[in-house]
Amino acid sequence: MSTVKKAAARQGFKTGEYVVYPSHGVGQITAIEEQEVAGFKLELFVVSFSKDKMTLRVPTAKAASVGLRKLADAEAVAKALTTLTGRARIKRTMWSRRAQEYEAKINSGDLVAIAEVVRDLYRSEAQPEQSYSERQLYEAALDRMVREIAVVDDVTEIEALKKIEGQLAKSPRRTGKAEAAEAELEGDNDDLQEEAA
Repeated sequence: MSTVKKAAARQGFKTGEYVVYPSHGVGQITAIEEQEVAGFKLELFVVSFSKDKMTLRVPTAKAASVGLRKLADAEAVAKALTTLTGRARIKRTMWSRRAQEYEAKINSGDLVAIAEVVRDLYRSEAQPEQSYSERQLYEAALDRMVREIAVVDDVTEIEALKKIEGQLAKSPRRTGKAEAAEAELEGDNDDLQEEAA
């Protein structure tokens, strides 16, 4: 393979660069290596996820099709942070269906979609407790968002979390909308009754 073709296959990714893999979040390309698989030479990105203590090998030619992308730019981060201040959009569907939609948004790797999950599942001190599954999805989305913003803004994860929490505090829903919280609670109780039946 010529060096021109190799460069094109790498799609602008290089060693040492932070990238986002949709189902795992922010990782770093630690190497670009060649391996022989079933008699074919394959060029691979070695992507390390230090927080998860995991390493993935992604064929350079498949990087785009698996959704590997460069970190969000400052404009995308600003849009994601603005999304957090919007009104939560919670559909009146069964929790299991909403949970699948939230999971899909988290695994899309799209920072704005992840911000929507954080916004929709966030609970202030004045609001009722979340169910275990809601909390798990919220924390997964928040973790993805924190990691990407920390790397993009070159700050610690704690500073990125404070920035996100500051935006969430500006949301109109956080000002004591008790009836919205009660309606949400009733919806969860209906879901629990359906699951129990």
